[in-house]
Amino acid sequence: MIKQLKYIVISIIYSLLIINYCNSAENKILFKVNNNIITSLDIFTELQYLKIINKEFKKIEKEKAFEISRKSIIREKIKEIEIKRVIKEIEIDDKILNNIIIGYFKEFEINTITEFENFFLNKNIDPNLIKKKITLEVLWNQLIYSKYNQNIKIDKQLIKSNLSNNKKQTEFLISEILFNIDKNEDLNKKFLLIDNSIKEINFAQTALAYSISDTANKGGKLGWISESILSEQIYKKIKKLKIGEHTNPILVPGGFLILKLLDFKEVNKEIDIENEVKKIVKEKTNQQLNRFSNIYFNKVKKDILINEL
Repeated sequence: MIKQLKYIVISIIYSLLIINYCNSAENKILFKVNNNIITSLDIFTELQYLKIINKEFKKIEKEKAFEISRKSIIREKIKEIEIKRVIKEIEIDDKILNNIIIGYFKEFEINTITEFENFFLNKNIDPNLIKKKITLEVLWNQLIYSKYNQNIKIDKQLIKSNLSNNKKQTEFLISEILFNIDKNEDLNKKFLLIDNSIKEINFAQTALAYSISDTANKGGKLGWISESILSEQIYKKIKKLKIGEHTNPILVPGGFLILKLLDFKEVNKEIDIENEVKKIVKEKTNQQLNRFSNIYFNKVKKDILINEL
């Protein structure tokens, strides 16, 4: 009964958001993250943005879409609070930012900043808001690197040896869901909840709803990953899967990981060992930094006060 009432309330709020926005009515304050406000317009804009970058988001029922948008913007606001605490200024060099933006939205056939700005203006979204989103992610990643780069552990010699002895590699197309459990939560019950959601809707929509990874907004997609980049623990789990299957929760730094195998292929080609080693080291570094990012975010979140108004 309580859960049904919650969804009714969320549905009403969602409807009000659309009505208020479309009629340029009052922009209401819905939440406070410490002293930072989140308004109905903020939630509506986030919802519209998620629809653009993830096709699966359009298929989600409006109550869940509201909840996902709420969580997404609260997560962003928490990162912003911590960035301001550490480095004060929310800005990066324009040339660097522009290059990142063009790379990020390349799939939308955006090749210049003017095209980027026009694209979002046509969607009734202020492009400066999107620029700020990208800036926050860049600064957050820089913060994580500065804090944890000394903790990264990669055996380059082992990578080189594996490549020399095994030139035939398997590449996996993978999606992920990374989740945590609270003190009073049971791992099996949480996994059952997520597993049922995967069966009822699909993996991508479930990632949007439950994953705490930065890949959540893209339905958990990791893309093609070579076996040489995967840890031994994860490789053993993935190679047992059939296409379309997903793993049970895997304990990793930052939470519990569920991986889905979308496809795989055998790759047998001559490679430049040194360049391949550099590529693998870069990918493994990013994987470890992503785990450290989740750990640090959870640590920061504990000191953040979130109030619904």
